[in-house]
Amino acid sequence: MVTHIARWDLDKTYLRTEFDSLRDILRTALERPDEKRTNPGASTLLREMVRAGIRVHILSGSPEQMRRRLEDKLRLDGITWDTFTLKPNLQNLLRLRFRAVRDQLGYKLPALMKARAAVGEGAEPPSACKETLFGDDAEADAYVYSLYADIVAGRVTEDVLARVLERGRVYDDVLDATLEMARGIEPVDAVERILIHLEQQTPPDDFRTYGPRVVPFYNYLQAAFVLHEDQRLAPGGVLRVAVELVTEHHFDGDALARSYLDLARRGHLRGTRVDAIVIELDTWLSNGSVPASDELRAMAVRLPVFADGARAEWRERERPLPDYVGLVLTHNARRHK
Repeated sequence: MVTHIARWDLDKTYLRTEFDSLRDILRTALERPDEKRTNPGASTLLREMVRAGIRVHILSGSPEQMRRRLEDKLRLDGITWDTFTLKPNLQNLLRLRFRAVRDQLGYKLPALMKARAAVGEGAEPPSACKETLFGDDAEADAYVYSLYADIVAGRVTEDVLARVLERGRVYDDVLDATLEMARGIEPVDAVERILIHLEQQTPPDDFRTYGPRVVPFYNYLQAAFVLHEDQRLAPGGVLRVAVELVTEHHFDGDALARSYLDLARRGHLRGTRVDAIVIELDTWLSNGSVPASDELRAMAVRLPVFADGARAEWRERERPLPDYVGLVLTHNARRHK
């Protein structure tokens, strides 16, 4: 039975991709799979999530024509997945749907809802299947993912959704299909977390309008800490992400620990389950040589102290419904530059 799904974006979330100029776009399109760069820690985290039994569904705004290279890149990284959805940009151009080429709302929202409707085929009941969503701050992920989560939870009325789609200039047939899918979804609070990689270094406070479910993060150890506290990732998975950041990206023990502290100060961690990480590290060390052992020990010394602070400061936060109609005109930073 499928109990948890991770839905991942690729560009600027998993891959270090540049789209700021025509030259960037052409270079990205022509890169060989082995030339594509992964964000530090992302591939390790994704492999650990699969190891934990989480099913991976990829939903990317990259064009369908890049499928082979992107799939080959993921295979090189040792990633397995269940579904892989890419944007039909050539089809959009042939149909003269020029707005759709850059639009994320009219692409990702229906794709997410269609995927959710298919959950019933692998989960009994469908309400038992929870989701974690991964995106970035370069485009519209926080907005679209939050809207999707609240639609699935039954918190967004059909009237509000219709106004969002109309104001977002979604094509009429997409609007009609999206409303139809919304009517058929069994309401359930399915989305546990929305993790937004701060590729553009957007101030984390900019995402507070979406409530505590949205977690902006700077590095993938932070994402691992969140998933571990949510009991979706084993403590060994957290340590393996930390090892990669040390051995390949020059993090030290203080930087590892401060990744936790930053999340705790922003109210995204309760301060639980840190002891499991420390115990797992002790087990590793007792069994022999461990890569980056000094840095991991330094992190392990600081984590319990930081966790105490997180527990002392933790407060359950309300989850108000964002003004999706009001936000729709400014949700896509790239479109409105």
